[in-house]
Amino acid sequence: MMPDETPSPVSFKINVARLPQKGMPVIVDAGVAQRAALAEAHGLSSVERYKADLLVTKWKRNGIKIRGRVQAEITQACVVTLEPVTSVIDEDVDGVFLPEDSKLARLGFNAAGEILLDAEGPDAPETFTGDTIDAGALAEEFFGLAIDPYPRKAGVAVASTDDDDVEPVESEFQKKLRLISKKL
Repeated sequence: MMPDETPSPVSFKINVARLPQKGMPVIVDAGVAQRAALAEAHGLSSVERYKADLLVTKWKRNGIKIRGRVQAEITQACVVTLEPVTSVIDEDVDGVFLPEDSKLARLGFNAAGEILLDAEGPDAPETFTGDTIDAGALAEEFFGLAIDPYPRKAGVAVASTDDDDVEPVESEFQKKLRLISKKL
């Protein structure tokens, strides 16, 4: 997380230097104020439930791996009727972090400095500075990605703008062309 970014409402900072060898379980069960802040940050009507169950472990030599699951129940406004729509989020969380000066963090670049990506492969590791990583902010990222950007209430459809029953309006030029083509 960059210093000028707003901290996550469900922030849970981990000191990577003091991480146990077997890893550290992290459970973030958001309270009322945290859920209200999540709703505001993500443009939701409300967040009724939010829980992240994570395991933070060492990865390779200096890296950190965070795996787990984020589960939530949210309410959004329907994009058609503006009525409340309740949704359930149940997403896997998976992230790898490397120190900024790690050689592994520079892998994936070719000789020209371009980043090489595999669309089907795992995400590239993120880098961090200092000795802390915010596991709660990572879980919030996966939560945010799982939110439906266009929620619709069941059975509601967007009104069609192109009716097959409506005759297209013919311009004067098109009328003249039609008349000329009939004479030929």
